[in-house]
Amino acid sequence: MSAPLPQRLAAEALGTGLLVAAVIGSGIMADRLTDDVALALLANTIATAAALFALITAFGPVSGAQFNPAVTLVFLIKGGMTRNEAAARVAVQVLGGLCGTLLAHAMFSLPLWQAAGTIRSGTAQCLAEGVATFGLVLSILGAQRAPGSAVAATVALYIAAAYWFTSSTSFANPAVTLARAFSDSFAGIRPADVPAFILAQLAGAVLAAGLAGWLFRPGAGTAGK
Repeated sequence: MSAPLPQRLAAEALGTGLLVAAVIGSGIMADRLTDDVALALLANTIATAAALFALITAFGPVSGAQFNPAVTLVFLIKGGMTRNEAAARVAVQVLGGLCGTLLAHAMFSLPLWQAAGTIRSGTAQCLAEGVATFGLVLSILGAQRAPGSAVAATVALYIAAAYWFTSSTSFANPAVTLARAFSDSFAGIRPADVPAFILAQLAGAVLAAGLAGWLFRPGAGTAGK
């Protein structure tokens, strides 16, 4: 990455904040417009996927558009950045996410600070978060080898699918999870359920990083050619 560190950190903060605003804001809008939960989730899915594609495309050339402490951890493990930069990225991702929550609430004339009441607990949902993050990280690392905007499209499409095939609706991001704990809305998560989600997300990310190191190693897929 050629951008200086301040620009990289600004891109991570802005991208995460706008992503959270899209997730929470579209959830609030959908909840106001329909009583059909499936339709509301579909609207939330489309808005989130569209925002992901746009934000990754825009900020990717600046910071790599990670917007996710679990993804940052993976790139730290793979030697893609220093510990100091990784820590700074995580800090601005969390801060940006919280600002995105406040922005979403402000746009809909809601109290800025809220405690979410939506219960998202249990083994099944934690497993779902591990699976969601595992698949996200594996998809990112695999798509990096493809040309053009493959990563942006891959992430957007994967998250859109994971909204529907996971019981947790695929948070797959510790910073976004924490930000959503402060929104008592369609997209919220009870603060007490946040630690288990984050642990599952980090476990899924680390497992994916380990598998990707073998699966996508140089020369993989050339046997028999």
